[in-house]
Amino acid sequence: MESEQLKIFNENREVIGEASREEVHKKGYWHEVFHCWLVSQEEAGTYVYLQLRSKDKKDYPNLLDITAAGHLLANETVVDGVREVKEELGIDVTIDDLISLGVIDYCVTKDHFIDKELANVFLHSSNKSFDQFTLQAEEVAGMFKADFSDFCNLWHGEVETLMVSGFEVDDDGSEIVVKRQVGKDHFVPHPESFYQTVIHRIKEKI
Repeated sequence: MESEQLKIFNENREVIGEASREEVHKKGYWHEVFHCWLVSQEEAGTYVYLQLRSKDKKDYPNLLDITAAGHLLANETVVDGVREVKEELGIDVTIDDLISLGVIDYCVTKDHFIDKELANVFLHSSNKSFDQFTLQAEEVAGMFKADFSDFCNLWHGEVETLMVSGFEVDDDGSEIVVKRQVGKDHFVPHPESFYQTVIHRIKEKI
């Protein structure tokens, strides 16, 4: 995976070449990723779905994250990124099923890991029950949902925790029902401004 070739960009989002995934994160090149946030609108309110990253992930294991996301390879377009939803969640969608939230750029630096992403962000609105997800074991260890209003309040600093409910997959492949309070430290440390921008753009579409 570290040898995968990615397109790299300058500060003006212009393509300047290609580099391996390892080099991209070592040298801090801007690169493209695909994000899809899944929400459901139910009688009780609007909910956002969150994936639990596998404990075996090199980056940010065991943390809650975007419903489905991944890097775009050098030979891929944004449309090709839709594959991430099928690969990680087992859900068939096309680009026409998604609502574009635009491109959001952000940077996260941790030790010798520099992640400068141009995120092509999409929204998918659909009432999915948990038994409709087939998770990619090496990538995703569980699926949760949270009240969208509570999610907003967390990332705007109005509450310290929110309730998530869903399931985790244990080592033998069985699903364990889970309900717990989580704080910001349980999430992948994307900048708070990133979460706030995503929330704002989701609100404009639902």
